[in-house]
Amino acid sequence: MTSRLRQRPAWRKLEEHFEAIKDVHLRELFADDPHRATKFSAEAEGIYLDFSKNRVTDETMALLMQLARESGLEERRDAMFNGAHINVSEDRAVLHVALRMPADTSLMVDGVDVVAQVHGVLARMRDFCVNVRSGQWKGATGKPIKNVVNVGIGGSDLGPAYEALRHYSQRDLTLRFVSNVDSTDFAEAVRDLVPDETLFIISSKTFTTLETLTNARSARDWVTTTLGEHAVARHFVAVSTNDQLVAEFGIDTSNMFGFWDWVGGRYSMDSAIGLSTMLAVGPEHFDELLAGFHAMDEHFRTAPLEKNVPALMGLLGLWNRDFFGFASVGVMPYEQYLKRLPAYLQQLTMESNGKHVTLEGEVVDYDTGALYWGEPGTNGQHSFYQLIHQGTAIVPVDLIGFARSLNPIGPHHDILSSNVFAQAEALAFGKTEAQVRAEGTPEHVVAHRVMEGNRPTNVLLCEVLTPRLLGSLIALYEHLVFTQGTIWDIDSFDQWGVELGKVLAVRIIPELEANEEPVLDHDSSTNELTGNAPPCSRASRTDHDRREQPQSSRHKARGLRR
Repeated sequence: MTSRLRQRPAWRKLEEHFEAIKDVHLRELFADDPHRATKFSAEAEGIYLDFSKNRVTDETMALLMQLARESGLEERRDAMFNGAHINVSEDRAVLHVALRMPADTSLMVDGVDVVAQVHGVLARMRDFCVNVRSGQWKGATGKPIKNVVNVGIGGSDLGPAYEALRHYSQRDLTLRFVSNVDSTDFAEAVRDLVPDETLFIISSKTFTTLETLTNARSARDWVTTTLGEHAVARHFVAVSTNDQLVAEFGIDTSNMFGFWDWVGGRYSMDSAIGLSTMLAVGPEHFDELLAGFHAMDEHFRTAPLEKNVPALMGLLGLWNRDFFGFASVGVMPYEQYLKRLPAYLQQLTMESNGKHVTLEGEVVDYDTGALYWGEPGTNGQHSFYQLIHQGTAIVPVDLIGFARSLNPIGPHHDILSSNVFAQAEALAFGKTEAQVRAEGTPEHVVAHRVMEGNRPTNVLLCEVLTPRLLGSLIALYEHLVFTQGTIWDIDSFDQWGVELGKVLAVRIIPELEANEEPVLDHDSSTNELTGNAPPCSRASRTDHDRREQPQSSRHKARGLRR
């Protein structure tokens, strides 16, 4: 059965239009329209978008706008901002936009003013951060806190936000982030720290996340071994909604900062999950971050689609994904502080739109989502840009540049910026055989030096990286995701695919920890892998015990050593 999306008149017109222009080169499009760069650009909240180097025409953009309207983008956008339960599989509102609404506004959802709730938590966060940053908060031995370790995974791992705002951070406060359940992550994070000067933030909405609680217990042991059980209340705070489990852990619930089920993990940077960020940069800069988010929210909510930057980028991405079949998007920030932005966007985009059924549960008959990846420029140019320029897979790229550096030194920034513009030009126009030959290239090398171009880019130009600008940039991508999810008719706000592997892992853990040979009833491959893996280390064993304990028969059979 043909999906609702494919039945929409604009989709069918886009299919016909695609056949007519799919082989047109960007060289031709620019030659035919000297005003193309001006026409295909938009600006919002300090971000200038040049999308002229996408393979689109006036007709393409008009049809994409028609598709957005036929898909109810504006109506669904308004429903989100009004608190409707648009997360259908979990019957929840989707209100990350409420996290950054000003204190003098109000939004009633299910009879509750959620903006008042948000600002109540923010006020407590500000007070706490002022106490820690000023040295008023003392650890168990009376020393002020010099180190903060955020323990959380996925949306609760705020490392990327801290890296992006490091320029604005309090430099005598060391920030570390532990997310991976691999013990090396925890060991390296605390290796050069001391417990009586270290504060742990345990970030888990339910306080049951396996990776986070495993690391949290290791942190607890690390503190209490030196300082005793009574130290937990002075060296641990929680970002959670489960006061019972937080209290059982030993954390004073007055030092628990909550959030709500209408905040998805990947949309929680500006909730209490951002406590580590606020500690690093201070309440004032965190407020600027929130203001940037809200400004882009208002742009997305009110700007006409034709000049709506998140909607434009979402529609261009859909055009590239569903019609050209381009399976990935490269995000290349030419700003070292944004080196973790591609990783942040991987979760935001791929966890949101990596879906295979519609809101009604029908299997889609079109592509959804794209693979997001990237590295900061110019590093990426010396690794994978070769494939982007001359490989057989075409990768649309977002190039993010800044007019000013936060750390100006000599000619560095001009050189950096020149690469933003040069890469966009090279990817669009390439180099023809005639141009290669005109350079005097030997004939047997000509083919190797030809670059076909016609590879799409968005160039996003900003003045300088500030907390406000970062908020607007992240919100732009959030609403890009919303735009695409709406048109694809999918639920961008659940993540059931994340759960299955976690459930199976919980089942396998006791099999790995068993002292006796466990009975395995997985598939044959998983049985073999589980049965022949070295046992997990147990907290009750010393390193010597683990070395001396004889191998079980299953490990001897494979010659595996612990």
